[in-house]
Amino acid sequence: MKLLLVNGNRTRAVTAAVLAEAQATAADGTELVAVEAAFGADIVFSHAENAVATHAVLDALARHAGGCDAAILAISFDSGLAAARELLPMPVLGITEAALLTACQLARRVGVVTVGRVSSSLYAEVFAQTGLGDRIAAVGTVDMASAGEYLSPQDFDARVVAEANRLAAEAGAEAVVACGAALAGIARRARAAVAVPLVDGVGAAVRQAEALVRGGYRARARPAGPRATMAGVSAELAALFARP
Repeated sequence: MKLLLVNGNRTRAVTAAVLAEAQATAADGTELVAVEAAFGADIVFSHAENAVATHAVLDALARHAGGCDAAILAISFDSGLAAARELLPMPVLGITEAALLTACQLARRVGVVTVGRVSSSLYAEVFAQTGLGDRIAAVGTVDMASAGEYLSPQDFDARVVAEANRLAAEAGAEAVVACGAALAGIARRARAAVAVPLVDGVGAAVRQAEALVRGGYRARARPAGPRATMAGVSAELAALFARP
């Protein structure tokens, strides 16, 4: 099978981290393709940047999803997930939703560690959209002084571990999700240091995508109805909107 991973920002270091973790997680025989957004923010922190990232994600999917069996949106906010599921004839997974689903299979009360207080309201919306908000016992945030810190994710490991253990001890979290594409692999790197199961989104999404493809699941058919004619977008994206 072939999986496409789409980083919704322009930072190649994040794409490389996502691909490395996907390669460490994927089963033998799974082919992986990873791309980043062609336009938009280098790192997404705000609602405005995320709105552009949604367009960039859809554009990347339109350009690269051909021949793939499933797609994974490797961006903290699952940007464009609902739209991608509407447009693509294959399973599409978001890494935050995937991580929460895995954590909810492991525990009743889930803790979540996010990166950057500036993005707290965005994360809250993502959690609500998953429908799993009532399973989240508490959310902790590891803040940063600059965007550059986000590009050295392993420097965050000790801080994420400390926050995860705090959520377990103080909020009763029985499993903890570490949000953020740049944190890909932290669940493997820090597993022994956290008192409860630690889950990150890339590994969870790869395993779920493989299971869906092996199970023969496909996307639902597009709803019947009129189709808008698109202008000002790439030819590939316009063609995706025109798909029957």
